[in-house]
Amino acid sequence: GSSWNSCDFETNLCKVLPEFNLQSSWIRRNGRSGMGPPYSDHNGNESAYFLSLSSEMQSSSAALRTSVFLPTDEEHLCQIRFHYWVSQMSRTLMVGLQKLSEDTVTNIWQVSGELRDQWNVNTITINSTEKFEVIFSGMVETQRQGENVAIDDITFSEGC
Repeated sequence: GSSWNSCDFETNLCKVLPEFNLQSSWIRRNGRSGMGPPYSDHNGNESAYFLSLSSEMQSSSAALRTSVFLPTDEEHLCQIRFHYWVSQMSRTLMVGLQKLSEDTVTNIWQVSGELRDQWNVNTITINSTEKFEVIFSGMVETQRQGENVAIDDITFSEGC
């Protein structure tokens, strides 16, 4: 059903992102958490949850990995729609594709903080002849107060 294919982070359950709760670098929080922006989810709700980078990140990048998806075909492309927030210049959000036969992650989309503190939405279409995972990576060049990367409402089409 549609609940399986969507991660709104209102609960700790998100089948497509099995490890998101174990990731110390990504934290599930809301706008009232006292951790700086964003102060609401993409709908403007202060108490609704989303994922954002932890200010206590140990390294400069934080990866959020999906479960393994089956190969796509012409009729069933994998479309991933998500809301994102990237503030200021030293923050980047990347989406990568990792095919199971390869060790490297291919960058398929990225945005850096030319955006000024607002939620945006994007849809990525993935075409892969073999099994694959999708990786959302937040990157930080310098730790500064009031800057962040956040993700909300990731929806995966049936082709994923």
